[in-house]
Amino acid sequence: AYEITYGDWSSDVCSSDLTGWEDTSPVQREVFLNIPTPLKTAFYGVLAVMLLAVAWLSALRVRNYQRGGPDDRRTTRENIHRRLRDFRAGVWMQTLLRDSAAGLMHSLLYFGFVGLFIATVLLEIDHQLPESLKFLHGRTYQAYAFGADLAGVGFLIGVTWAVVRRYIQRPYRIRIKTKPEDALILGSLALIGISGFLTESFRIAFEGRPSFERWSIVGYPLSGLFDSWSVNTLENIHRWIWVVHVVAFLVFLIMIPTTKLRHMFTSPMNMYLRDRERPKGAMKPMPNLMETDLESFGAVKIEDFTWKQLFDADACTVCGRCTSVCPAQNTGKPLDPREIVLKVGEVMDATGDPVVSPTVSTDAEITISANSVFERITAEELWSCTSCKACDEICPVNIEILDKILDMRRYLSLMESNFPAELGNAYRAMENQGNPWGMNQGDRADWAKDLDVSVVDPGDALQAEYLYWVGCAGSFDDKNKKVTQSMAKLLKRAGIDVAILGPSEMCTGDSARRSGNEYLFQMLATPNVEMLNGMGVRKIITQCPHCFNTLKNEYPQLGGNYEVVHHTQLLEDLIASGRLDMSNASLDDRITYHDSCYLGRHNDVYLAPRKVVGSIKGIQVVEMPRNGTKGMCCGAGGARMWMEENVGVKVNDERAREAIATGATRVATACPFCYIMLDDGVKGAGKDGSQVKVGDIAIHVLEAIENGERSAATLAAPLSQRKFSK
Repeated sequence: AYEITYGDWSSDVCSSDLTGWEDTSPVQREVFLNIPTPLKTAFYGVLAVMLLAVAWLSALRVRNYQRGGPDDRRTTRENIHRRLRDFRAGVWMQTLLRDSAAGLMHSLLYFGFVGLFIATVLLEIDHQLPESLKFLHGRTYQAYAFGADLAGVGFLIGVTWAVVRRYIQRPYRIRIKTKPEDALILGSLALIGISGFLTESFRIAFEGRPSFERWSIVGYPLSGLFDSWSVNTLENIHRWIWVVHVVAFLVFLIMIPTTKLRHMFTSPMNMYLRDRERPKGAMKPMPNLMETDLESFGAVKIEDFTWKQLFDADACTVCGRCTSVCPAQNTGKPLDPREIVLKVGEVMDATGDPVVSPTVSTDAEITISANSVFERITAEELWSCTSCKACDEICPVNIEILDKILDMRRYLSLMESNFPAELGNAYRAMENQGNPWGMNQGDRADWAKDLDVSVVDPGDALQAEYLYWVGCAGSFDDKNKKVTQSMAKLLKRAGIDVAILGPSEMCTGDSARRSGNEYLFQMLATPNVEMLNGMGVRKIITQCPHCFNTLKNEYPQLGGNYEVVHHTQLLEDLIASGRLDMSNASLDDRITYHDSCYLGRHNDVYLAPRKVVGSIKGIQVVEMPRNGTKGMCCGAGGARMWMEENVGVKVNDERAREAIATGATRVATACPFCYIMLDDGVKGAGKDGSQVKVGDIAIHVLEAIENGERSAATLAAPLSQRKFSK
């Protein structure tokens, strides 16, 4: 069978030489034929030293993680099944196979390696057993030989594919981070595989090519090439190739804790640790900033991150999938999510005691003189982030990149007041007017003047079933006022009892928190929670995914626990139950839906908006190439709505072009920011409302219902009263 290093050496030294337990079956393999005992003994000693060195180097890395703050990732009865599910998804390559080519390549390499490891373990067990209990002989040995060689073939195909991908195909995300150690890693893996097969083939040739070795599907055919060589030549070459195989293995072993190869162990563990108590869309909670004794906020030093955030840096495989989907990176901005992870790791490794090797080697001119992530990360990188969570969603090993960015933003905003000037205008507006638009709070309910909408006083108990949280955009922005009005009309048609707060509603604080201004967030959120709790609010409808996420996932941190529903979820339920009659609703259009990041990736709501759109008769639904979990951001999240975009292509222009390319005559959104950004992008591309109509789902649904009613009324009218086009 395929030559397997550790099992052969250890078992022969520990078993055969000491106990004399040998297999006398005619169909079996004599382990370490032609390898002298002194050489085996020397290697076993070196192997022991190397294993101790690996353990020591790994312990130094663990010491770095211990510098981080607490993060409760304990395994409990409640989360054990989720942890095991996430772990299985990783070790079975399910997350890697989202990219079919890279996933298949890794699967061949990984499962080939695992197969060889299992073969090694079986060989070790067999050689530690007394003769009466040995099992690797006869047909069992032949099946073993076949399986080991098959695993070796898969392993070498995977290694070859990896070499071709990195050095010939060279996709951008791989090319820009290819380092010298990559050649060493792939070279050692290739050498282990090739030397293993050559050692096997020379051993079989040296033994006279016994017929039962035909099941060694690689070694046996190769041995035929050397069948005519002299015994002395076969003996010497077999021994030297065995030594090469040993050296390649030892090099591989020491590279595990010193290069990115450590992800063989850290990545599966990181996937196991994925589950957490905090909701997916929520930022880390902070203490009450008006009462706390803390003197520094956010993350600047390694000790400001949690141990899990530091562990992330060593779990990174440097695959660059996060880079490939980042809207900022793809439109020419300075942010690269992968670099954020690696740079945090570089500072951690360079400031540890002692210093350890980074995940990826850095250029000699890059120096780190202080324990500060801003030695390597710039403010421009952090402020380019739209907080779309695309990087977190696509990461095959569940690294939490966005949390790091937002924690560093907290430091910049709260400790250094280092934020874009235009963001300061939004801060002042939220602080003084209660909304980032800087509008008069008294005008919040103006959109409802001609509608039968109840405005509730915050001093009274809420009598309606739902509180309709309109949001700042829905109250003040002219485009989004139409969304609010459309939704109010749909709710009335469905007989849903709602009330609004009107002038008493303040911004939820999403933009303040995502930009790092936790103090302003708490200043807005705390009175909101007190007001809602005082009114006895239980159910909330909101059309803004940012409000939805904050009310649902973050207000519980402040004591506000409510049943929050996005308007697309409510519309889906109303349509499915028949309370909202869509029997005549129709539009003769082609429509595409744009996924909101805070509805989709932050809260996993993908189907509800699509089902609502799909309920409209006569409409043709088309998807953009980037949709669902891979949907592209509109560019307004993470408080980018309030910042200028002066570098590269505008994110909303890029997304608008993608929408237009589908041939859609309508673009459906489910977020006020997305509505504004895509409408501006479509108009910027030269398409007016008569060519491509951008609007919230509520607008499209109401238009479809009213269009259907007009058509039905026309058909029901006497012929003399109908209008016919000439």
